[in-house]
Amino acid sequence: MYIIIIGGGRLGYYLLKALINEGHEVLIVERDSRICKTITDELGSVCFRGDGCEGAVLSEVGTGRADMLVAVTGDDEDNLVACQVAKHKFNVPRTIARVNYPRNAWLFDQKFHVDVALSQAEILASLIEEEMSLGDMMTLLKLRRGHYSLVEEKVPPGAKAIGIPIKDLALPEQCVIAAIIRRGEIMLPRGITTLEVGDEVLAITDRPGADQLVLLLAPPAANRPSPEK
Repeated sequence: MYIIIIGGGRLGYYLLKALINEGHEVLIVERDSRICKTITDELGSVCFRGDGCEGAVLSEVGTGRADMLVAVTGDDEDNLVACQVAKHKFNVPRTIARVNYPRNAWLFDQKFHVDVALSQAEILASLIEEEMSLGDMMTLLKLRRGHYSLVEEKVPPGAKAIGIPIKDLALPEQCVIAAIIRRGEIMLPRGITTLEVGDEVLAITDRPGADQLVLLLAPPAANRPSPEK
């Protein structure tokens, strides 16, 4: 996959390294010659000096064959323009943009040629809300733009789900138990599989499904720690 990153700041730099390590062809476009030199000295010819908002620059770096463009500069306007040019002029299949100021978040949608918007403030707020509401359940991975998650929770003594076949747990269609780790061994569950105390349950679910799973895997009310006064 060929990925173009606009902006060679800290976020762009670490994203570049991560994508290279995963085997992708990546090029970063950065205005500042000093930043370009630093990246080139460390990683080789993976940085192009130029303005990622300009069509001529994007043409020169081969945006027409790019699978994705990621705009992560510190300027919201630049990120929007880069995505618009990439989509409108070069038909890039996928654009991702960083939202620096939450008040501008409403602009970052498909009408402005942004497929995925990354707002650090919204991500943090969402994670805080999720951690507080899901208790001990741990989110391991976000899927499909955050609508689904891979979650993990250990079955405590007294949980409602213990001893009940998975097919009879009345889980929503959007909540699927993908694997069970029992005494260090991974099990692929079937409908007749029952949960035991100490099982680590891995599930793919949306938010309502996670809420239902929490109820089934929660310890009895009497054993839950009471909130501090």
